[in-house]
Amino acid sequence: MRRNLFSALAGGLFGLGLAVSGMTDTTKVQGWLDVFGDWDPTLAFVMGGAIVPMIVAWRIAARRQTGLLGTALPLRSDPAISHNLVLGSLLFGIGWGLAGLCPGPSVAALGYGGWAGALFLLAMMAGMVAAPALRVHIDRLAAT
Repeated sequence: MRRNLFSALAGGLFGLGLAVSGMTDTTKVQGWLDVFGDWDPTLAFVMGGAIVPMIVAWRIAARRQTGLLGTALPLRSDPAISHNLVLGSLLFGIGWGLAGLCPGPSVAALGYGGWAGALFLLAMMAGMVAAPALRVHIDRLAAT
């Protein structure tokens, strides 16, 4: 019960942060990505506001064995740059630039995004389902 409560609070805080920062506004996000046109640098502060607390959180987590609720802490991801990371980053960036949404804001936008937001979320979920098979194929190509 306590874990569900903390999950709901964290999700609500995350959604509120997305809404307040403008990350659910597709035109604002696309303006951030349009560095050679009508560039809007305000989302740099949003990203900085996310990166700085995570640096602190990772330092605290490095000294702990368990989280506040007694569960195991996730391991840090491998810092190596692989073909999977590069391809995933490219696909993420293309999708973000075209739609102006990424996974978190797309869920938050369901409340007001209408059919376009729902269509984006369905397409994203279809991509997540197809990704494991595609990854096997890409790994085979990269090995040759």
